[in-house]
Amino acid sequence: MSRPAAVTSGPYAPPAPAREITVVSADGARLHVEVHGPDNAPPVVLAHGWTCSTAFWAAQIRDLATDHRVIAYDQRGHGRSPASPVCTTQALADDLEAVLAETLGPGEKALIAGHSMGGMTVMAAATRPRLREHAAAVLLCSTGSSRLVAESSVVPIRAGRVRTWITGRILGSRAALGPVTPVAKSILKNATMGAGSAPHRVEACARIVHACPRAVRQAWARVLEALDLDHGVRELHMPTAIVHGASDRLTPLVHARTLAAALPQCVGLTELTGVGHMSPVEAPELVTGRIRELVTTYVATTRSAPGYTQPHPRPQPHTQSTPVHSEESA
Repeated sequence: MSRPAAVTSGPYAPPAPAREITVVSADGARLHVEVHGPDNAPPVVLAHGWTCSTAFWAAQIRDLATDHRVIAYDQRGHGRSPASPVCTTQALADDLEAVLAETLGPGEKALIAGHSMGGMTVMAAATRPRLREHAAAVLLCSTGSSRLVAESSVVPIRAGRVRTWITGRILGSRAALGPVTPVAKSILKNATMGAGSAPHRVEACARIVHACPRAVRQAWARVLEALDLDHGVRELHMPTAIVHGASDRLTPLVHARTLAAALPQCVGLTELTGVGHMSPVEAPELVTGRIRELVTTYVATTRSAPGYTQPHPRPQPHTQSTPVHSEESA
């Protein structure tokens, strides 16, 4: 059965990269990497989440690439990166280090943003030399460091062992997702997105998630079920901001607040009212805006794109709640 294609028009159609490269990780895994925008612009590295691909960041790439160098890569087994028999958080950290080493110059600093499993990738790499060399700041979107299945409220029953068991079986299911039908979109929206998410955003997410191979989805689900990266959070010593949907059922808001309390240098928790787990797609302007703020504040570069001003650090608010208006009737 062929996998669904990404959307082909509008803000969620994947933009064409300036160049594509293949990066080889420590164990030989091959990673598809895209570079967008001018070479002399401040760099932003984007790591997507479980069952997604570089297409998930389409809105951010389209906006940022006008005046940033945007580096996005497919996690192993996702998108255009071939599947690997090694599925561990350490492999994710190896992959991120390999991408940073290949795409950034010695000592060059970037803003690194990770959504869901992409954020976990950053936590897993917290002590790695390449991350510490290249990360000027970090943005964690809709992610957590442990107890992912136990805290998930996708199954609408009381928290406890029964809900945890059912949730684990659903997320790790061997069932094929099949074509992107109205029923499939409704299920995905209920599990991962806010109630007010516009149909074109649900369509984009469904096409991305349904394109993930079943074996890859299942293998990484087992990794996430056993996840414990609390130690990595405490080792993220660079300025780190958090963006999280207040209506996230897959990784509820408790994860964001736990991260904010544990991070050595948290520079802001933004809670997005009405937004679920797919925050970069559901609230693209707000997520992109936060990336721009962090680049302006923390990413120093000796190579300036036209119109780019050398940043001057400024204090960030610790917690803010931001409403996101529905486009359902737009």
